[in-house]
Amino acid sequence: MKIAGRKPEIKILQNLLKRDTSEFLAIYGRRRVGKTYLIRQVYKEHIKFECSGLHEKEFSQQLENFWLTLLEYGAERENAPMPKTWLQAFALLKSLLNNAQGPQKKVVFLDEISWFETPRSGFLAALDNFWNQYCTKREDIILVICGSAASWIIEEVINDRGGLHNRITSHIQLMPFSLKETKAFLELKNVHLTLKDIVQLYMCVGGIPFYLRDIQPGKSVPQILDSLFFEQQATLKKEFAKLYASLFKNSELHEKIVATLATKNKGLTRSEIITQTGINSGGGLTILLQELIECGFIKQIYPIHKSKTDSLYRLVDEYSLFYFKFLEGKKGNNSWLQFSNKPAFKIWSGYAFENLCLKHTFAIKKALGINGIITNEYSWIKKGDKQRSGSQIDLIIDRNDNCINIIEIKYYSGIFEITKKYADDLRNKIQSFKEHTETKKNVFLTMVSIFGIKNNKHFLSVVTDQILVEDLFV
Repeated sequence: MKIAGRKPEIKILQNLLKRDTSEFLAIYGRRRVGKTYLIRQVYKEHIKFECSGLHEKEFSQQLENFWLTLLEYGAERENAPMPKTWLQAFALLKSLLNNAQGPQKKVVFLDEISWFETPRSGFLAALDNFWNQYCTKREDIILVICGSAASWIIEEVINDRGGLHNRITSHIQLMPFSLKETKAFLELKNVHLTLKDIVQLYMCVGGIPFYLRDIQPGKSVPQILDSLFFEQQATLKKEFAKLYASLFKNSELHEKIVATLATKNKGLTRSEIITQTGINSGGGLTILLQELIECGFIKQIYPIHKSKTDSLYRLVDEYSLFYFKFLEGKKGNNSWLQFSNKPAFKIWSGYAFENLCLKHTFAIKKALGINGIITNEYSWIKKGDKQRSGSQIDLIIDRNDNCINIIEIKYYSGIFEITKKYADDLRNKIQSFKEHTETKKNVFLTMVSIFGIKNNKHFLSVVTDQILVEDLFV
């Protein structure tokens, strides 16, 4: 298998092959994250039927597609007229499986499952019948359903209160690559970049395999980004138009929320989102936000010692951030070098690196030697007034061993030097945090940077730990 990373997911899939019962697996995650590739690679020798739903096609087209795929896998034409219902279609699938020889597990892989379920089609009822009345009576079936519409799979299948209730035996939420997995993926393609360059690339496209697959060896990061975003036939130039539409019904509202969050680096509260988007505050907004969270586009960051209503919703999808900052509304021929020399680049890079660190808190905790300690991650905001300026901490690791790590994140192209003024600002931030939270825990300041912090007296006076870029690749 040529797979970078994905070790926990591969272990789950391989363990299903060893069980002496039939298994029902749901795998979900955002578009382009590599779900189909993973299933095909691990179950290559076991797939007896694979069919993908058709995007925005009606019932008759979905059914015909399923039937034609059955014929490709060996269903006999004279005994397999075009089915009229999903129950008939699954009956043909049962016949196909009955003719499959051998005791090994037989995988049925239904990709983009949500697209099969057209209005009043009866697809889910037929799927339920197929699993309950056929698969569970055998020991050799692995039924895999897959889709990019994560919220649909969770609501309609995993948490279903009808026939599919509690039927799923395993589920995998496939997330984008970590930095470590991104490095391994690039090396599989013979692309060897410095850790800093991989970080910068990750800040632009995230750990989405499809976005990384066309990168060519021997190119610099500016050349890579030009080929992905700015050249005439750039791979990702028009990706945004497809990204949300392929995942959500009525995706205009999802895009509106994301566009609004892109204007506020630190995030917005629910009430601020309502004010700025004009979206109704009813249950519809809750669903929209939850769907964006489940697909990994936004992150809900809870404030320390405050109510849930004060939590921030922050846009953390790298591609979406890059799109709104450098692609939306831009005309003519541009290049990455043009953008990287402008002040907007410095602002974006600091924010994008913060997001990267928020997604790699497990690596930060491991570097601090606290990965075995129970922790919670929070943010903290103190609004300013006429007497004192406001303050914000984007990442606080609240530990169960009576300690708190305040994480200060700096994206800098060289070794960063703490000046007296900056050291005073950091001390004031820590003191303000202690006063307003009234914490009795030990508070330590941890700096995260690319190349490290200069070891001067100001560093020694205020910083307890520092984490370098290589610490994030674990």
